Amino acid sequence: MTVNLLDYDREGLIDFLVEMGEKPFRAKQILKWIHQSNQSDFNQMSDLAKNLRTKLSESSVIAMPQVTRDHTAADGTRKWLLSVGSGNGIESVFIPEANRGTLCVSSQVGCALACAFCATGKQGFNRNLSVAEIVGQLWLANKMLVEDFDRQPLAKMQADIADPQIMYSVRRVTNIVMMGMGEPLANFENVVTALNVMLDDHAYGLSRRRVTVSTSGLIPAMDRLRKRCPVALAVSLHAPNDPLRDYLVPINQKYPIKDLLAACQRYLQDAPRDFITFEYVMLDGINDSASHARELIKLVRDVPCKFNLIPFNAFPNSEFRRSSSESIRVFRDMLMQAGLMTTVRKTRGDDIAAACGQLAGRVYDKTRRTAKENIEAI
Repeated sequence: MTVNLLDYDREGLIDFLVEMGEKPFRAKQILKWIHQSNQSDFNQMSDLAKNLRTKLSESSVIAMPQVTRDHTAADGTRKWLLSVGSGNGIESVFIPEANRGTLCVSSQVGCALACAFCATGKQGFNRNLSVAEIVGQLWLANKMLVEDFDRQPLAKMQADIADPQIMYSVRRVTNIVMMGMGEPLANFENVVTALNVMLDDHAYGLSRRRVTVSTSGLIPAMDRLRKRCPVALAVSLHAPNDPLRDYLVPINQKYPIKDLLAACQRYLQDAPRDFITFEYVMLDGINDSASHARELIKLVRDVPCKFNLIPFNAFPNSEFRRSSSESIRVFRDMLMQAGLMTTVRKTRGDDIAAACGQLAGRVYDKTRRTAKENIEAI
């Protein structure tokens, strides 16, 4: 049986090699070739013995999703539509900034949680992504960014004279946000294995502070994550009370706000940062009033946190509108005056539907598993 080596973190790769009669240290070499050199041809892995390269070629592959569309927005944001078989597609988004390059990674084909304001939730749900399909998004992004950079002589020349830390983000991904299609913690084991690869010094070597998992509030999985692989955590809050959150984020009916905030407090015991990021989409006339802000301030007074206010990004057939700039400003100022660190997320890539909440991809056989069935299984 042929296996995909992108499905393995270091521990899994060691087990695979030992079964082949190879030494465990070979796992580090192979990880470097795959993830640091973006190499998918075993014959090019020059420090591996020839017989090992032959065995790897006969028993395994390095296969990632296939790029079917590649769009770049006016602001430099880049979105890839990736085929994951059976007509299904997922989307990944790269957001370049002056001193970092952030990749927004998907974890599922669609999403079962059906948040009212999210394009992905409206698409329905088909299946969880494999580890290879999750890590493959990072592998592809790095490979394509390096290849594009190397084709630009002027950019290379500028890199030689500029601050290498700044120019690095043009060539490689420096930050990961698990905020693409799907609920990451509903695909727990595959996401944690993928995180292990992202954090491994012999693979991508990312800091736990530079990898963020976003969740709608799956409390048991939050507790498991803080023990298994604590990375930065972002919680999709979006409402200051249960009735409103029940409507906007239906999983709240199973895991209400009081329990969610208690789970956030527990997570901070092991988190790489000393605060939780609360994401709050700004919906005109729904959750953006001064009274909502006051309620929110009271709600989180005992939770070390930062607020990320997200102007709503429209998608076809959406029932919501973006809050006005003035409403967002007033809301932000009220939170800040109460001592809460608050930022307003800059909308990136909305001209190619790559902004927060707009990722939809392609989801076929989405009635195969209903939202209710998946929520009950979480």
